[in-house]
Amino acid sequence: MLKRIALTVLMLALALPAGAQEWPPKTVHIIAPFGPGSTPDIVARMIAEGLGKQYPNSTFVVENKAGASGNTGTDYVAKAAPDGATIGISIGGPLAINTLLFSKLPYDPKKDIAAVTQLITQPSALAVAPEFGVNTVAELIAKLKADPGKYNFASIGNGSLAHLAMEAVALKSGTKIVHLPFTSSPQAITAIMRNDAQMGCLPAISVKVQADAGKMKILAVSTATRSPFLPDVPTLKESGIDVDADAWMGLIAPGGTPKPMIAAINKDVAAIIKTPDVRAKLAAQLMVPVGNSPEEFRARIDSEIDRWGPVIKAADVKVN
Repeated sequence: MLKRIALTVLMLALALPAGAQEWPPKTVHIIAPFGPGSTPDIVARMIAEGLGKQYPNSTFVVENKAGASGNTGTDYVAKAAPDGATIGISIGGPLAINTLLFSKLPYDPKKDIAAVTQLITQPSALAVAPEFGVNTVAELIAKLKADPGKYNFASIGNGSLAHLAMEAVALKSGTKIVHLPFTSSPQAITAIMRNDAQMGCLPAISVKVQADAGKMKILAVSTATRSPFLPDVPTLKESGIDVDADAWMGLIAPGGTPKPMIAAINKDVAAIIKTPDVRAKLAAQLMVPVGNSPEEFRARIDSEIDRWGPVIKAADVKVN
């Protein structure tokens, strides 16, 4: 009987693809490309906690490698050994948009990065101060057209999604708005409430707090469909502006990581982010879990380049 059990276990082990058997190693480093408390850091720690429960004999360590608009942490993953011991969180900037903004990156996102899964999607919100006197996107566009170049929009940095989303709104609506870059969402929101800027397309999680307090007015969300957390707010497309600009993040591994290992990591992490407990934590950040295939995630990355290339060219956005 024992021989039969041993033989069955051996056959099951042999049936597993090479690479999947080796995941996870004793210690796995999960790289967050922004500082502690940032949304990538928060999601990284959720994943580390879930993997730790699933694999109690392995240790999952979150490391923050902030800098260069997320490029530093992404580059760290790109240059790590492709053995499953280093994986990371990244976002649209380092994986796609920065290839259009930076004259040179220290890594090639297509060759040096293996896409594992898109983790979440998160809406941005086009918002104004109540005193600005507009209640819909149509009213906003009419006001912008009446006085081209008179009004400012706040962003969280040159080349950020908040910047590009508003440039896309201006391009699609045939209006001109002046860009005022800041270094954080709170600074950008404060600028709008002080009337230093009149509008912004900023992370909805930051805007909603002020909107609930009556200090901001959300006109639209930037996602392709309405956010389940803001069901009464129309999308930009519903409002007549063909712009889709959601904030997303995904799980990556070093290029050259064996496909069976990528598949194993994908299966584990996609399951973790869809558990009720993690869903609830993500919902608190207005995030919706995705958990798609590596191929689907890679297609999403490529589509970001196609989407933002014309906007960056038309607005002549440059970082270096």
